Amino acid sequence: MATIATVLAEKGSREVISVPPTATVRQAVEVMCGARVGAVLVCEGRTPCGILSERDLMVRVILAGHDPNTTLVQDVMTKEVACIGPDATVAEAMAVMTERRCRHLPVVESGEVVGLVSIGDLVRHESQGKEFTIRMLTDYISGKYPG
Repeated sequence: MATIATVLAEKGSREVISVPPTATVRQAVEVMCGARVGAVLVCEGRTPCGILSERDLMVRVILAGHDPNTTLVQDVMTKEVACIGPDATVAEAMAVMTERRCRHLPVVESGEVVGLVSIGDLVRHESQGKEFTIRMLTDYISGKYPG
């Protein structure tokens, strides 16, 4: 069964897009737009203390009437971040996302962030595995399978 470490390896870059809790919401949005991501991890050093998602921006900033130029990330971020270890399975990560109703999970090892996976990363991994299986079965049925 595939692990989150496998998904991170498939992604290539392990760069985790993050901002400090004292950043303004506008600064965080600029980082998110620049990196083309739907969420940014909020870290003190390499330790996660929150996450700011597009949903947080809509509900806790826009609908609440806060000024993104003066509102601090720490005041509107999701503070209780669901995290997962690199040895967790893809199925376990999906279960956490479903239970917590989130689309991004920081990958933490020994208290430090080593990556971030999104639901898109997990779905991409799963679909690639299924495509390979379908191709192998098709080759087997059509007599092209070398074994």
